[in-house]
Amino acid sequence: MDKIAAGLERAFATDGFANPSVDDLRDAADVSLRTLYKYVPSRSEMMQAALEHRHQRYMTMLFDGLTPRGGAAFNDIIDRIAVWMRTEASHGCLFHAAVAAAPDDQALRALLEKNKNDVAAKTAQITGLDGAEVEISIILDGLTQSWPLYGDQATAGAKRLAKILAQDNAL
Repeated sequence: MDKIAAGLERAFATDGFANPSVDDLRDAADVSLRTLYKYVPSRSEMMQAALEHRHQRYMTMLFDGLTPRGGAAFNDIIDRIAVWMRTEASHGCLFHAAVAAAPDDQALRALLEKNKNDVAAKTAQITGLDGAEVEISIILDGLTQSWPLYGDQATAGAKRLAKILAQDNAL
């Protein structure tokens, strides 16, 4: 299943959610059509599997090896998001793209919420900004959403906002 989910994630990240045909998705997963449908019997479930896989990879990339260090850790997280955007998501957040492609799919919306909430909660824990999860989410999601337009300028802006948030919460 992990192999299938990884292939589906790559296909959707590369070609979006509307473009890949079932044959494209099967090829990306490197399994037979029968095996693909055995594990993920619908396009919605394929999207869910891809996003669940992506969430785990994203959380690992952002937080593995980080230690609680306040503002320095926040800057490290922002830098890691910038690397992710450069290498994995230059078109923006795949979770938002999935919900945009299927706005009535509550399972996809739940995965979007889980991703954003988990990232904000873990960032708050590591940075000592407990209680500022909404503000953290706005900063980090703003970075991922504005990356396609501004690139490294978005990273610098997110760091400035993180510094202001940290200063505000120190009062």
